[in-house]
Amino acid sequence: MTDVFSAKRVSKCYIQDAADMTVVSRFKSHHVFENLIEKAAKLSSPIPVGVVWPCEQHALEAALEAGEHGLMQAVLIGDKEIITALAKASNRDLGKADIIDMPTPEAAAARAVSLVKEGRLRTLMKGSLHTDILMHSVVAPEAGLRTSRRISHVFLLALPDYDDLVFVTDAAINIFPDLEAKRDIVQNAIDLHIGLGLGEPRVALLSAVEVVNPKIPGTVDAACLCKMAERKQILGGVLDGPLAMDNAINKEAAQIKGIESPVAGRAQILVSPDLESGNMLAKNMIFMSHAESAGVVLGAKVPILLTSRADSVQARLVSVAVGAVYAEYLARTGLNEKC
Repeated sequence: MTDVFSAKRVSKCYIQDAADMTVVSRFKSHHVFENLIEKAAKLSSPIPVGVVWPCEQHALEAALEAGEHGLMQAVLIGDKEIITALAKASNRDLGKADIIDMPTPEAAAARAVSLVKEGRLRTLMKGSLHTDILMHSVVAPEAGLRTSRRISHVFLLALPDYDDLVFVTDAAINIFPDLEAKRDIVQNAIDLHIGLGLGEPRVALLSAVEVVNPKIPGTVDAACLCKMAERKQILGGVLDGPLAMDNAINKEAAQIKGIESPVAGRAQILVSPDLESGNMLAKNMIFMSHAESAGVVLGAKVPILLTSRADSVQARLVSVAVGAVYAEYLARTGLNEKC
């Protein structure tokens, strides 16, 4: 087992000030996250990842940490003078990282997208620029990286008392997705689950109640998505819904309601009816249930990793590992070429 998560290593390498103690105090490794990092480290060669505008310390260090653990080949796209100064100030070695000098975040995002289209990058990672700037270049009609799929976001959450990883989608991109968009959101998450080697997922389509009620549009969409899965319009997962949150993740709650389902009480993918509910659900798990998290944008030609300055060491490494393993899966299966 990798020693990335040992308490000794964490205390030696990552406790830099009193604020970091809050991260370490709730730091808990999760076996599925560990497995993903090991899997990424064992790929035949590190995946070239474009780190877009790593011009703040947290963004640069996230990229360099992942490179040091063999999870990726870092291509730093941003202001070279700033990047070099940051590395020197934090006593970090830029090592084998390539630096592509770009004057602004907008220019860095556009260049990163062009490098993907040239085949030089297989994953993109958000640095210290605003997410909207990066995604504007990704979804640009002519120059971007869109496929026929709707682009969506997945939070991967490792909860202390839940054996499986929990995916929450979509909590960051699609505000009020219609049924067609939800179909892509579900399929993107299923493909990621399978691509990471986690098997056929159990997918819960969430609402406030577990019965179809025309006055609650999300329940109707949930029922439609289940029928779409029956008719092979959604492939690779086992769907059920509508399900209230308690019925989706707690077996006892599902039994009390008399719900008999292969998904109820043991869901692995939680599909929210809209962005607000999904975002609140994911943040609740992270900040109140002490879940470790990673985030990835799907549906583009390559995975796009969204990291935050509030992320722990584990979250940063896992995000890169998810991108690397899934990029390898996409290359091997040609899945995005079929979309």
